[in-house]
Amino acid sequence: MDEIISINPATLEVIGRTPATSSAKVKEYVAAARAAQPSWERLGFRERGIYLLRAREYLLDNIDAIAHTITTDNGKPLAEALTAEIYPVAHLLHHFAHDTERALRAYDLRIGIMRMLMRRSRITHKPLGVVGIISPWNYPFSIAAGEVAMALVCGNAVLLKPSSATALVGNAIEEVFAAADFPPDIFRHIPGDSSTGRALIESGVNKLAFTGSVGVGREVMRAASDHLTPLVLELGGKDPMIVRADADLDQATSGAVWGAFTNAGQCCASVERCYVHESIFDEFVEFAVRKALALKVGNGLDPDVDIGPLTTSAQLEHVEAHVLDARARGATIHCGGERLRDRMGYFFPPTIITGADHSFPCVRDETFGPLLPIIPFSEDRQAILLANDSAYGLTASIWTRDLKAGQRMARELSTGTVTINDCVFTHALPQTPWGGVKNTGFGRSHGHFGLLEFTQIHHVHTNPLRHKDIWWYKYDIAFYRGFAELARKLTGGLISQAKALPAFAKRWLSPRL
Repeated sequence: MDEIISINPATLEVIGRTPATSSAKVKEYVAAARAAQPSWERLGFRERGIYLLRAREYLLDNIDAIAHTITTDNGKPLAEALTAEIYPVAHLLHHFAHDTERALRAYDLRIGIMRMLMRRSRITHKPLGVVGIISPWNYPFSIAAGEVAMALVCGNAVLLKPSSATALVGNAIEEVFAAADFPPDIFRHIPGDSSTGRALIESGVNKLAFTGSVGVGREVMRAASDHLTPLVLELGGKDPMIVRADADLDQATSGAVWGAFTNAGQCCASVERCYVHESIFDEFVEFAVRKALALKVGNGLDPDVDIGPLTTSAQLEHVEAHVLDARARGATIHCGGERLRDRMGYFFPPTIITGADHSFPCVRDETFGPLLPIIPFSEDRQAILLANDSAYGLTASIWTRDLKAGQRMARELSTGTVTINDCVFTHALPQTPWGGVKNTGFGRSHGHFGLLEFTQIHHVHTNPLRHKDIWWYKYDIAFYRGFAELARKLTGGLISQAKALPAFAKRWLSPRL
């Protein structure tokens, strides 16, 4: 591929062309990044944070132009380009510019009786070196720019390979970080197709963060294993929403509609399964359908539009297949259900389904589109079992007026995040961790745990005393018996350790090699 052709998914018009990065160039860029990274590391957290604040200033000064690029390249409404892409990155840049030094401060370990011998073990966090990031098309600005910023502020050099489906947003990210005037080769944007991504994986980067599908994630993991490259993988979800009988019906139905249809359902944390207590099931469905029908579908550049097009034709076909299967198997389609054929773009209206169960692909497999199956349950234990019956585990939500009951249920859900009376949005909080379990992947982005993913733990142990340790040579039967007695006491609590002091002192003063 010599260039990437960008198409507006709302109009199918060509809106830009981006030169692709060759595999040879990727290796060259990684080598240059490795050479530049040590001086970047030496700047320290505060100095690196200044660069993040410069990027934030440029982002906010150019907010309208960047929102326009996100909407025309990805399809989401301008409102979501602002609230779900630009706002979270502006918040994240400010947070980590100011908070990373505190979050990664050095600290001493408690090392038991060894402290009595003046020993000290200290933990610091060092950057990994060169980090590769392969980002997706569904949130092409917030996911990519956020991970780039976190890796940079930790002291790494970074190469970003964005999705070729949203290459123009990748160019906008490059523009934002270029405006911050980072040192040469510390941040590099490498647009391209899968061959560019594979070259990045095979380049010997110190870590790779990948967000995408399970299938591609498995390929990334296989390729990375050849070089023992550590990974952070976020591979999607099939996120459940549990609505208890005591939930606020108006709030819960609004949450379900927004959680299922925001970004045209193309969100790893979309509400893709909604379990509603049987006593309020019919009323819930009625309210949700009414609210879904009130949403306006269209070109995201129209400020009144609620739902834009799907981003790719392949995603449109995937959503259609799930709905066709559900209809053929007797499910009820309450609204939507067919692509909008009177428009040029990849438009599919919000669709609500009942009568489906866990044998249906629309309930079992990730849809990644504006489709909401609603399923009744009779009691909390059944709802938990249904929610956990999935190959994915990114987020889940519980809707209830009884917060203690919601918290009890939350502890039993197999996901990385559980929200109570809210859904989807915590990726926009830079302070909270993001990631999941099972086929969703492993590792975390955002928050303290996200910073740890871009650093290595460095342990320094210091012995200030010029004395030979009691376990050094030379061995004999007396050593063995004496140390066996010490082991019984030194590995216990303070009283046990105190009882060991006479024997410990005797061994301490005995001659050794």
